[in-house]
Amino acid sequence: MSEGQTLLLGLIAGATVFLGLPLGRIRTARAALRQFLSALAAGILLFLFWDVLAHAYAPIDHALARVHAGSGGLGSVLGYSTLFFGGIAAGLLALVYYERWLNSRGRRAAFGPGAMAPEELHARRLGIAGWSPARRLSLMIAVGMGLHNVGEGLAIGASAASGAIALAVVLVIGFGLHNATEGFGIVGPLAAETQRPSWAFLGLLGLIAGGPTFVGTAVGRLFQSQTLTVVFLSLAAGSILYVIVQLIGVGLKHGRREVLFWGILFGLTLGFLTDMVVTAGGG
Repeated sequence: MSEGQTLLLGLIAGATVFLGLPLGRIRTARAALRQFLSALAAGILLFLFWDVLAHAYAPIDHALARVHAGSGGLGSVLGYSTLFFGGIAAGLLALVYYERWLNSRGRRAAFGPGAMAPEELHARRLGIAGWSPARRLSLMIAVGMGLHNVGEGLAIGASAASGAIALAVVLVIGFGLHNATEGFGIVGPLAAETQRPSWAFLGLLGLIAGGPTFVGTAVGRLFQSQTLTVVFLSLAAGSILYVIVQLIGVGLKHGRREVLFWGILFGLTLGFLTDMVVTAGGG
């Protein structure tokens, strides 16, 4: 498979994220539906969290098996474990402290009614610090999924480079279905917004979440690195864990707990059903 054909596969797999993003512009007065969409995002992310952890931990498990068989040492175990736990901590805590920093800037930017103060001109330049919590949460979901999708791209590129064309195509189909559901997950928090997000904002979220699939495909075609895969997947796991906690917290505030759990269950089901496509194809 040529380089252009391989990159096209990565582009197709990443672009399907955009399929679910228009849902973010739908407005409804039904609080239960808004709660369900947010819970649906949490369910999809719960599946991704499990999927990312399983793949990121696989090299550690393999290294431990080699130690048990007497064909390997503890160096690989310690090395991969450091990357695994360090990546989760970095992905999780970086978002915790980043959100804390944004909130502090947002509080400093609050002003009373009346004529515009000079400080307000500076506040308008704060950018993301002036966004609503729902928009910032959607951005963080996109970042977490983008890190996860780098790993998907690496798998597509590596399969194509090794000559496993059929596997690469199946991976594109499976990952494409995955990414389509990820689009729903990204815009889930926006359902509670009174103002519709612009198409430009949704496009930005799609590029952040889907673009890394293309980048990962390009890198994976050039060389295969298990270390690099563990780094990106563990970072994704930490950031996805942060967002899951936030989404569940938002869902619990709405009161109707049964809607929250139905949404999570439905999101989990979507995740596993799309994963079956990849597994059935040997991916």
